[in-house]
Amino acid sequence: MTARSLTYVYAVARHSAALARAAQAITGVTGSPVHLVPPTRDGDLVAVAGPVPERDFQEAALRRHLEDLSWLEALARAHHRVVEATAAHSTVLPLRLATVYLDEDRVSAMLDDRRDLLLDGLERLDGHVELGVKLYLEAAPDTPPPSAPATDPSLSPGRAYLRHRRAEQDTRDAAHLAAEHAAERIEAVARTHAVRRARHRIQEGELATGPGTNVSNDAYLVPTGHADAFRAEVMRSTAGLTGVHVHVTGPWAPYSFATLPDPEESAP
Repeated sequence: MTARSLTYVYAVARHSAALARAAQAITGVTGSPVHLVPPTRDGDLVAVAGPVPERDFQEAALRRHLEDLSWLEALARAHHRVVEATAAHSTVLPLRLATVYLDEDRVSAMLDDRRDLLLDGLERLDGHVELGVKLYLEAAPDTPPPSAPATDPSLSPGRAYLRHRRAEQDTRDAAHLAAEHAAERIEAVARTHAVRRARHRIQEGELATGPGTNVSNDAYLVPTGHADAFRAEVMRSTAGLTGVHVHVTGPWAPYSFATLPDPEESAP
């Protein structure tokens, strides 16, 4: 018996010959080919989609898989690869990770039903890119407290220990103050170059990939022509400040600013 496939949708875009050619050369999730799904009625919208095995993407199995960070990372990389490859040829509305439909007919119906919403979203994002900005407190050196007074022989070991801890706290307080100053500078840059901002959850635990402690994690929607200036000015936001650094990613397709229909149930 042939294994049943579901339809994974990566993004919605306006149709073009260049986009169709690009889609044919892209490999998507689970190594499946990517193609364009048109609406039922005539129109210039298409969904960037591909088949995925039901055994991995029906609702119960998908919930289990999403708890596996290795599986989730592979899925996210493949999803991102398809969105970025198609965004090079057309403005796209990226769908969120693991948006799955029972079949292509339902994808076409979604394009019909949400046509006005999707066209409005594409219009808003046309000519814009997303850049991510993460602000970090730098990791303090892990120095053990003194076991005996070092520079002041009049201090007892207990008082030397407390002085050491107080100095550490002062360093942390200074870094937090520096982060506030950097955040104010970034906001000033955004007022000049960005049109929207999206707040994301602070990265902690296994999701914290950068050095130090993540204290802000934002995405900005920036006109394409402003992207280089935005990046350069944000990178200067920590100049002269101690204990903080900033990391800028992108430009990406505008994942954080897409208004899209919710995925339907992939299986009963």
